[in-house]
Amino acid sequence: MMFLRRAASAAALLVTVLPLTVASPAQASPAQAAGGAAACRPPSSVPLDAEQSRLTDARTTALVERAGFGDFIRRFPAALCTARSRAEAERLLDSWGQALWQASVRRAQSQRPGGDLAPGDDRPLYWARLGMTAALARWQPEFPADRAALRARFEDASRGLTDNAFRTAPGVRRIFISGFDPFGLDAEIRRANPSGSAALQLNGRRITLADGTPAEIRAVVLPVRYADFDAGMVERAFAPHLAAGPASADIITTVSQGYPGIFTLEDWAGRARSADPYPDNARALSGGTRERPVTAPGLGPGPEFIRTTLPAGAVTAAVQTPYPVLLNSDVTEIPAGATAPVDRTDGPTPGSRAVAGGGGGYLSNEVAYRSNRLRAELAPHLPGGHLHTPVLTGLPADPQLLTGPEFERNESAITAEVRAVLEHAAVRR
Repeated sequence: MMFLRRAASAAALLVTVLPLTVASPAQASPAQAAGGAAACRPPSSVPLDAEQSRLTDARTTALVERAGFGDFIRRFPAALCTARSRAEAERLLDSWGQALWQASVRRAQSQRPGGDLAPGDDRPLYWARLGMTAALARWQPEFPADRAALRARFEDASRGLTDNAFRTAPGVRRIFISGFDPFGLDAEIRRANPSGSAALQLNGRRITLADGTPAEIRAVVLPVRYADFDAGMVERAFAPHLAAGPASADIITTVSQGYPGIFTLEDWAGRARSADPYPDNARALSGGTRERPVTAPGLGPGPEFIRTTLPAGAVTAAVQTPYPVLLNSDVTEIPAGATAPVDRTDGPTPGSRAVAGGGGGYLSNEVAYRSNRLRAELAPHLPGGHLHTPVLTGLPADPQLLTGPEFERNESAITAEVRAVLEHAAVRR
């Protein structure tokens, strides 16, 4: 298990839908967009950021078009030009972000026709969002605009952080999960992320738990970028569901892609970052290595390690196909009084400093730590933890082929098993 963890760390609506078309959000209709174009100065030639720069690969455009999402990118620049104030821009970006999220959820759940990619494919959302943020970067409004703040609003809305509340119903258990964007794209730009696919396919779903209780799932898809974690995106995503009230969850779990051929419930999340030289999607490094781990910016007070409160025994006893589900108690620590890291298979020792949790020292581990640190602060009675899915395999050998039967079968099987895990994990105990 320790070898697998190291290997994984290193490798590691506001719209009306017509068949095959997308109508823009109400406050930015095509007619308004055309009429408002004169309100913009000529687009800026600002350089794309490291993540957006991958849009030059024609396969990213093909993934968007083959999902029927091309109109989002084509109409967005003109829609931006309808905004004549910061407040209007904020409303527009909220609306378009929510529209993209809802269209992606509906497509993943086979409720929205369009394109020839498998419905559960998470990649069109990722590349459409990047195309729209590139347009936002080039936008030249006639009024002062905080571009970073506007992008943050759009990111939140297009990832399910806004307008994505549980439907209140007596007796229905509420499950809140997070997935991730694709990553490792410099090595293979066609990569998907099964955790993001599962989030899209399960968001808003009513399921029946193992004891017959109904439950509802709500989900978000998080970026693989250190800067967004530093800015508190994980806390923004989870805090509304940990505070008392109608939005509160009964169980939370973060989900990410982990090891080949197995699911793992991670027993421990560590406080440190230690994944360098492995970069994030923006090609940024964390500043932490195995020998010199660092604490992530913006973390509130908490222990070096946080243990899962998910019912691991019940899950591993009940869910084992098509992939085994294991409890992973591996950690890496610097023991009290020592200076060198030590790998352990039985959890941390008292007084040690975290180097890596079961999910390594990358963002999979950090999303588990951040969300469960907040859970311990706001709702310590709630079950919470982290689930690693198997690595999604099956892309065709031909680099120009974007999908294939094996890839699609594996993606569907992983989502089905994530659902099965939740059906057992969320039973009231």
